[in-house]
Amino acid sequence: YYVPKIYCRGPNPAPQREDMLAQHVLLGPMEWYLCGEDPAFGFPKLEQANKPSHLCGRVFKVGEPTYSCRDCAVDPTCVLCMECFLGSIHREHRYRMTTSGGGGFCDCGDTEAWKEGPYCQKHELNTSETAEEEDPLVHLPEDMVARAYNIFAIAFKYAVDILTWEKENELPGLEMIEKSDTYYCMLFNDEVHTYEQVIYTLQKAVNCTQKEAIGFATTVDRDGRRSVRYGDFQYCDQAKSVIVRNTSRQTKPLKVQVMHSSIVAHQSFGLKLLTWLGSVIGYSDGLRRILCQVGLQEGPDGENSSLVDKLMLYDSKLWKGARNVYHQLFMSSLLMDLKYKKLFAIRFARNYERLQSDFMKDDHDREFSIADLSIQIFTVPSLARMLITEENLMTTIIKTFMDHLRHRDIQGRFQFERYTALQAFKFRRVQSLILDLKYVLISKPTEWSDDLRRKFLEGFDAFLELLKCMQGMDPITRQVGQHIEMEPEWEAAFTLQMKLTLVISMMQDWCALDEKVLIEAYKKCLTVLMQCHSGFTDGEQPIVLSMCGHSVETIRYCVSQEKVSIHLPVSRLLAGLHVLLSKTEVAYKFPELLPLSELSPPMLIEHPLRCLVLCAQVHAGMWRRNGFSLVNQIYYYHNVKCRREMFDKDIVMLQTGVSMMDPNHFLMIMLSRFELYQIFSSPDYGKRFSTENTNKDVVQQNNTLIEEMLYLIIMIVGERFSPGIGQVNATDEIKREIIHQLSIRPMAHSELVKALPEDENRETGMESVIEEVACFKKPGLTGRGLYELKPECAKNFNLYFYHFSRAEQSKAEEAQRKLKRQNREDTALPPPALPPFCPLFASLVNILQSDVMLCIMGTILQWAVEHNGYAWSESMLQRVLHLIGMALQEEKQHLENLSEENVVTFTFTQKISKPGEAPSNSPSILAMLETLQNAPHLEVHKDMIRWILKTFNTIKKLRESSSSSPVAETEGNIMEESSRDKDKAERKRKAEIARLRREKIMAQMSEMQRHFINENKELFQQTLEELDTSASGVHENSPVISDAKLTALGPEQTRVAEPRQVVMCILCQEEQEVKVDSRAMVLAAFIQRSTVLSKNRNKITPDPEKYDPLFMHPDLSCGTHTGSCGHIMHAHCWQRYFDAVQAKEQRRQQRLRVHTSYDVENGEFLCPLCECLSNTVIPLLPPPRVLFNRLDFSGQPNLTQWIKTVSQQVKALQLLRNEDCASKSEEICIFLQLPEGFRPDFKLKNPYSESIKEMLTTFGTATYKVGLKVHPNEEDPRVPIMCWGSCAYTIQTIERILADEDKPLFGHLPCRQDDCLTSLTRFAAAHWTVSSLSAVQGHFCTLLASLVPNEKNGNLPCILDIDMFHLLVSLVLSFPAIHCQDFSGVSLGTGDLHLFHLVTMAHIVQILLTSSTEENGMDQENTNSEEEVAVLTLYKFLCQCTGSALKEISSGWHLWRNLKVGIMPFLRCSALFFHYLNGVPAPSEIQVNGANQFEHLCSYLSLPNNLTCLFQENSEILNTLMESWCSNNEVKRYLEGKRHAISTSESFYYLGFTHIVVFLFLFFLFPNKRCPKSGGDKSRAPTLCLVCGTMLCSQSYCCQTELEGEDVGACTAHTYTCGSGVGIFLRVRECQVLFLAGKTKGCFYPPPYLDDYGETDQGLRRGNPLHLCKERFKKIQKLWQQHSITEEIGHAQEANQTLVGIDWQHL
Repeated sequence: YYVPKIYCRGPNPAPQREDMLAQHVLLGPMEWYLCGEDPAFGFPKLEQANKPSHLCGRVFKVGEPTYSCRDCAVDPTCVLCMECFLGSIHREHRYRMTTSGGGGFCDCGDTEAWKEGPYCQKHELNTSETAEEEDPLVHLPEDMVARAYNIFAIAFKYAVDILTWEKENELPGLEMIEKSDTYYCMLFNDEVHTYEQVIYTLQKAVNCTQKEAIGFATTVDRDGRRSVRYGDFQYCDQAKSVIVRNTSRQTKPLKVQVMHSSIVAHQSFGLKLLTWLGSVIGYSDGLRRILCQVGLQEGPDGENSSLVDKLMLYDSKLWKGARNVYHQLFMSSLLMDLKYKKLFAIRFARNYERLQSDFMKDDHDREFSIADLSIQIFTVPSLARMLITEENLMTTIIKTFMDHLRHRDIQGRFQFERYTALQAFKFRRVQSLILDLKYVLISKPTEWSDDLRRKFLEGFDAFLELLKCMQGMDPITRQVGQHIEMEPEWEAAFTLQMKLTLVISMMQDWCALDEKVLIEAYKKCLTVLMQCHSGFTDGEQPIVLSMCGHSVETIRYCVSQEKVSIHLPVSRLLAGLHVLLSKTEVAYKFPELLPLSELSPPMLIEHPLRCLVLCAQVHAGMWRRNGFSLVNQIYYYHNVKCRREMFDKDIVMLQTGVSMMDPNHFLMIMLSRFELYQIFSSPDYGKRFSTENTNKDVVQQNNTLIEEMLYLIIMIVGERFSPGIGQVNATDEIKREIIHQLSIRPMAHSELVKALPEDENRETGMESVIEEVACFKKPGLTGRGLYELKPECAKNFNLYFYHFSRAEQSKAEEAQRKLKRQNREDTALPPPALPPFCPLFASLVNILQSDVMLCIMGTILQWAVEHNGYAWSESMLQRVLHLIGMALQEEKQHLENLSEENVVTFTFTQKISKPGEAPSNSPSILAMLETLQNAPHLEVHKDMIRWILKTFNTIKKLRESSSSSPVAETEGNIMEESSRDKDKAERKRKAEIARLRREKIMAQMSEMQRHFINENKELFQQTLEELDTSASGVHENSPVISDAKLTALGPEQTRVAEPRQVVMCILCQEEQEVKVDSRAMVLAAFIQRSTVLSKNRNKITPDPEKYDPLFMHPDLSCGTHTGSCGHIMHAHCWQRYFDAVQAKEQRRQQRLRVHTSYDVENGEFLCPLCECLSNTVIPLLPPPRVLFNRLDFSGQPNLTQWIKTVSQQVKALQLLRNEDCASKSEEICIFLQLPEGFRPDFKLKNPYSESIKEMLTTFGTATYKVGLKVHPNEEDPRVPIMCWGSCAYTIQTIERILADEDKPLFGHLPCRQDDCLTSLTRFAAAHWTVSSLSAVQGHFCTLLASLVPNEKNGNLPCILDIDMFHLLVSLVLSFPAIHCQDFSGVSLGTGDLHLFHLVTMAHIVQILLTSSTEENGMDQENTNSEEEVAVLTLYKFLCQCTGSALKEISSGWHLWRNLKVGIMPFLRCSALFFHYLNGVPAPSEIQVNGANQFEHLCSYLSLPNNLTCLFQENSEILNTLMESWCSNNEVKRYLEGKRHAISTSESFYYLGFTHIVVFLFLFFLFPNKRCPKSGGDKSRAPTLCLVCGTMLCSQSYCCQTELEGEDVGACTAHTYTCGSGVGIFLRVRECQVLFLAGKTKGCFYPPPYLDDYGETDQGLRRGNPLHLCKERFKKIQKLWQQHSITEEIGHAQEANQTLVGIDWQHL
């Protein structure tokens, strides 16, 4: 070989340059050689000549979505890639989507994988009519074939040799040109160490930064190895020793090798070659075939010497990257060529044992091991069959499995002692072998060859050996006296059992398919069971039991003293096969071939019976001292995952035994095993027992055991819903399961699926029958869809259904009785009618009429009759009644199905009416029942006894009609019937009387009430008035001059008497009135930065220290929102509470550093009452405007005069401020001619008390701190601006929410929002009193200058760049600072009105300038009303001002419509603002959604309905103002199209983008989102921002960024740009919504995607198709709009402590 030097020339790989050179120098020439011409032409030619494959074969990457069809897939491992799925018929079926673990490939085009629709549209074209078996080489020129052989052989061999080379510093048969002496220190991946350990170790070992170390670690994890140092041998070796030393403390050290650089270079090239081979064979099937031949050709060394074998067997020594490359190559070559797939499968099966042993030792996960290819091979039905018959695969797998579980006890059973970590690890690995066995068995054979039979039975033998090792493993003995010291290891055995459950079921399914196989398997199983039982009677003496004239010989054995095991897989397999004999009717066709006569029923039932007795004793509390391990075993024995092959089969085994023996004998053996024989065999033993035994526990235990035994009998007779035992089919069985699950309570689809056993295809068969037995109820906003049982199915309810747990049974009983009471039926729950048994089990029913059974029933009824003398329990009686009921039902069915010549052998009724024998003369069972019917202590069971007696009579009548001799009816029964009717009539009469009496009394009471109110009218009036005044500031209740027009502002403002406001502190419970001079009361509040209304999320936030927030841009890119929970405290109480919270936090920090749901350092706390997250408090104030109102004694000026006056005042202030020297002030006054009555030196006295002033400052500073993200500074002149801004922004968000939900402006706010807005507006209006007067005056001057220009303030934003509502709020709230020095008698209200009008007009101009009117498309209604004419005039004037840069618009209607739509939000916000500022109640018309909202708003805000009148009234000054607004440079640039402006007329939406309807398409949009940082890797956790629709890569090291000096994940970083710290994300692969707030807080939230059953599927565990639920999506949207995300997270973290521990900032 000769390989030029390209790779590994320096310390850091440079992949781009190396790959370019390699392509150029190494691969290029080979491609030329292969094609014999320029590959750029050669390859396309090949592709054209090639017949494209009908297999898709796309290999899945980790996390890629895969789809399986539940209707058509042969087994669950058959999957499609997204592209094929979307083009296939399965899209319309019941599909299931999952995310791939990586490594599998798409099965599209594989006819063996799909029952129908194997091809998608794309691959269907390729199934041309040519013969399948045609050799693909015929399409290639011969010389090319030869060249390909040549080059493939050399390249493949070179790659294999270099990859499997073990020496570290010399090369295999390569000439070295010059031997440089450089080495690499190569670090390999393992699955033991964490990222953090590796990063830390690398930083120490090779002195790199953390960033570099993270880079190294990521590469090692992705590619399996990475060089971390380059240099001479010693330099590298030193790093190696540091790494080994540092990582070998807890576990085995990291694998590090010092490798010669040329070896590394060759290996890199070897991998490059394999990738190249993979891409070249993609051009032609012929080339693929050649590569397969080269790979599988036997080498000179005989067995296992082909290249493919070498690679496979070296697999566990290769690193991750190399494995991935060659696995991909195998998949694209060997597995895509059907002929060679077969040959490869044979090689794989032959090496199976070695490959598995390597896998056991290897520490990489299964998906990186060649052993994982078993799923590609064994699941192909034809291959699996071939491997079973030719390579004896079943036996190989089972033998390999047995070899790895070496620990056995003396009897040769598996022994799982305390597992060491290593053994546990191996045990986990071994389980993958069971999976392989499952794959082999998953598709059942349709026709059997003799070879297949032979080999299958050989495998079955091996399987029996395995089960034999499990029979009786983990035996336990009851602890007496003291508690067990160490919990024994039980989980391993159950894990094994669980994994094998499906395999055992599948083995039985295979046996059922062929009669010969079934008979052989049955015999083999029986033989093995005999061997297990051969030591059965050792040391156990035989005893004889006799009762009621029957006797039986058995052995003495006590479950409570001897060893007993819960694992009996051989017995259970035999039980399963026995049922199959009945189901397939083999038992009736070939009885002579079956060893049925040799069966010893007592031997068959012995072990299962012990197991069931063990359960009973555990329930009776006799095994308490054996600890939890036993409780868990019993739990799993009954659990849905195991019961199919454990508990169910034990019941079957008992049924098998009983059907072959005398039921009396069986019952005696059973009594003896339950240790109850004494009680029932000697008549008065019960009485003696209860008097002698004062020990309550023993009596209690015995009662429970009797109950359990009766329950067992009920199960043995009643459980006949398995096909083969009863005459039913499989759907009946599932229906019955569902009916009983739903009779407990309505259940969701997923709960039902969990409660039903799954078959090997993960199906429960529920969908096919659920519609017959249940109705589906759709879910609401929360919760999930539920199935409810149809009422007609209730008659099938069996209280003693054998899969109920104790808890479920009592719930179901309660639910069913409740239902019956609601339907006015009697509450008996009689046993349901049962299907008949199959012939093989038919004799089972005789157990009910056997002598011993009747004796047991009689004894218990006797105890109940003489209920004082005995220890008995009601549930014992209930079970006996149930059994009697079952027997009666049985007899009734026998009689109804009677044919002519048959004699009914089932004569239960006769037996229960006979009294006892001579000596005891006990009464008959029937007589005792009649006695019990009237027993006062048995109220509950009356209905049941009545039902029994009624059924008894029905049966008597049936018998008489069938037999000719009539028997006289016993008197008692007639009596009983009539007395019952009397009884009923009497009850009805009493109920009627009671009802009449109730009605009479009610009438009297209401009459008295009316009388009382009339007498005490005055009293009631008073109370109502008091109630009014005490309501906390809710203006609606205060007496209002209702007929007058309500006006919110201006001189005509409606005067409202302010009600007293008395509130109570939640901390000290004292009441206090809110007054100016009293102690402050505060509301808990939460301030947050918000981008909810933002129309521009990409704005860079300016430097907070220098930023001036005076003008808000109309894109509202970031505002400050204040919310409150509305709970009121005294300021000093709150201060105390907060100090305590802080102190507690400091104490806690020393103990443990965890995040709480609130961050005390940022001033956060939870509201003491509702635990709502808060970070400050708002003071409650009386209406502030009243305080600054002076007498208005002069005529009020109009707008023009007012603007002149104010401009003069402003000018004076500015001059004064410049000439600060007091000495000159007199001269200035003369020089300026101050406006009359204006006294700039006047200082207002602050009306508020100290504590209120302090709170004003506190809240103001908090708003400033949060809103600007700066340190608090109460002196900063920006504080008042932030307060006004927060007030304006909060009002805007609330208006927006109301508009979105189509709710009226007033009357629909929750009171917490109402209180919050009241307090916030009043606070903002009063805040100037604690700020510096000159600063506030300065702000007013600047704000006003933006509308009324003056010489001083140049360089202000143009009219297009100001949010008018923010401007209005700031102007109105800062105006008092100037007005307080004006003594000319102009009222404050006049100022408000003129400011409002001025801003409104500016807003109108803003709208007209930016409205982009499309004249077409709208139906024009040219009504030419005066409004429209006026608007047109105004628009034309604007055209003049702008120098006709505006579009010509002729339709006034459009303009007016646009204007109304555009100004509505502003008017609504203003109405809210002035309502809360001045306290004028809203007129009732605005409180409902009606027509003419616009007109009502205008009148409330004292605007003319025709807004353009404003311009006409004040035209003299406005024309100049409009000219100045339009002449601004920015306006000109906008009109020339050089810049953008926010159009005010368009309404905008947030969170609007993500209406992706079917969840599938989320995958479709981002299935392969590449991670932006780490080269070609697919993103592991693609995450979608629901606010702006950006796709991010969450939770990975590659995409972390730095934020304020910390490393944070992509989502956290995104929240800071998009949501100012708050974000809502959808994690696509997990299908869950993530809420984040700041770096330390977050929570998960159910996604808005539901499946057809109304359930969310977080983590895509179920994989049902999901669709968007609009309502739930709206709910999330609402949380965002209402700024409740942080609060939601707070509540979630308080409720769920695990959320606190998650590292949110790295998401």
